Amino acid sequence: MKQKNQNLPLKILITGGAGFIGSALVRHIINDTNHSVVNIDKLTYAGNLFSIQSVEGNPNYSFERVDICDTSEIKRVFNEHQPNVVMHLAAESHVDRSIDSPGEFMKTNITGTYNLLEQARLYWSNLKGQKKESFCFHHISTDEVYGDLPHPDNQLGELPLFTETTPYAPSSPYSASKASSDHLVRAWRRTYGLPTLITNCSNNYGPFQFPEKLIPLMILNAIKGMPLPIYARGNQIRDWLYVDDHARALVLVATKGKDGETYNIGGLNEKQNIEVVKTICKILQQLAPPVNFSLDISNYESLITFVNDRPGHDMRYAIDSSKIQKELGWMPLETFESGLYKTIQWYLNNESWYKKIKDGTYRQ
Repeated sequence: MKQKNQNLPLKILITGGAGFIGSALVRHIINDTNHSVVNIDKLTYAGNLFSIQSVEGNPNYSFERVDICDTSEIKRVFNEHQPNVVMHLAAESHVDRSIDSPGEFMKTNITGTYNLLEQARLYWSNLKGQKKESFCFHHISTDEVYGDLPHPDNQLGELPLFTETTPYAPSSPYSASKASSDHLVRAWRRTYGLPTLITNCSNNYGPFQFPEKLIPLMILNAIKGMPLPIYARGNQIRDWLYVDDHARALVLVATKGKDGETYNIGGLNEKQNIEVVKTICKILQQLAPPVNFSLDISNYESLITFVNDRPGHDMRYAIDSSKIQKELGWMPLETFESGLYKTIQWYLNNESWYKKIKDGTYRQ
C-alpha cells in the first residue's frame, strides 16, 4: 500500500460509532478533519445516539442502523456509500457481561468481524486504480488479547510491557473473542491480500462512557452516596488512555499507518484500581463536596467497599506505545490527572445524558 495523503478527504465507514470510543472517533473526524463518516451501529444497549447528537446535522455525517452480522445490509452499505477506509469498532466489550453471557460476544466479535471482512474483501476486489490502492480495513482491538503481565507485588526489577509481538493469551470470553477477530483480520490479509491495520489499545476513559465501566460507575455512585465496589484488594493495574487521545491515534493510523502493521496505543498511565478510585474521590471532594448532594458522609472515600474478585481477573495490563510514537509521531495530550478531571467535570455537567441511560429513554 502506498503512502497515504492525510489531507485528501476520505469517506470513512465506522462500525460501532454510537458506542463510547466510536462516538469519540466520529466527533473527532467530523469536527477536526476534512473527512466524512458513515456510521453503522446496531444500537444495542451500549449504543447511544445522544453521544453523537452534536454532529447529526453535519453534511459529512450519515448514520445507518445496521447489524454487522447482517450480510445483505453490510453489502448494501459498501455499495451505496463507497468508503475509502473501514474502521471497525463494533464489539461487545464488557468482561463481566462476557462471563455471564458469552454467546453474544462470539456472535458479534467473531462472526460479525468475519462478515465485515468478507464484504470488505468483495467490495475491495472490485475497486480500480487509486481507490483500490488506498483502501484499508482498520480493526480496533484491545490489550486484553495479550493476557496479563507480572505484577510488581510478585516480581522484582523492571516490569515488562505489551508490545506488538507479545503472544496472545486471552483470559476472558471477551478477550478471547477479540483475539479471534484479530486473527481473522490477519488471515484475510495473508490469504486474500486485503489491506489491513490493527490497533490494540489500553483502558479508555472520558466523557460519554457507559456507566457500567469503572470510572463512570465510581463517579455516579459517589455523588449518590452509593457504595464504590472494588474487586478483591483493588491492586489490579491498568494503563489508562483518554478517549480523545485514542481517537486522534486511530485517525493517524488509518491515514498514515503502514499496510499489515499492528500499533499498540497506550496512555502511559499505569494505575492500580484502588488508586484510580481514590483519585476520583479526591477530585470529587474538590469539585462537588458531599454536602452539595446532601449526603450523610464527610468524604467520598468512606464509600469504598471491597467485593469478591471476578473469575479469571487479569492482574496487570501495560502498553508499550513506542512504535506509534516513533513511526507516526503520536503522543497522548492528557495526563491521567488532567483527563480524569475533565471526565469528572463532564459527568457533573451532563446529568441529562446519564439519566437517559438510567431510565432507558436513550434507547427510544
